[in-house]
This record gives sequence, structure tokens and C-alpha cells, in this order.
Amino acid sequence: MPRRYEADQLVGAAEIAQRMGCAKNVVHNWERRDPTFPRPIARLVMGKLWHWPDVEAWGRRTGRIDEVS
Repeated sequence: MPRRYEADQLVGAAEIAQRMGCAKNVVHNWERRDPTFPRPIARLVMGKLWHWPDVEAWGRRTGRIDEVS
């Protein structure tokens, strides 16, 4: 059975950058250089989409998001 995602939990690189307080190119660098960065759930003409809870969990594991935020 396919995994279902809530629309408000889908993010592109710009949204990830905004939520994590970094530049968009930093997100692209993480994706290219860190094999533990979550894989996108979709690739569209406009860009890649990630599931925010996956990215957020990765950010917490790697210390890029504080546990209290």
C-alpha cells in the first residue's frame, strides 16, 4: 500500500531552508554530500519534494535542529 502524505507536510528545498534557517544551496549540498539526508519522495518539473517530518528528524539527529525548537 502506498504511503500517504499530508499536503502541508510536503516541502521543497526553499521551505526546508526557511524552516532550518539556512540558504537553499545549503539544502542542495546536504542532499548531495550527506548520504543520511532523506531521499525526496517525488521529483517534479518544479523540483524535488520531501516529507517534512523525515527532514526534521534528520535535522534533529544531526544537530541541525535543536530538540527544543
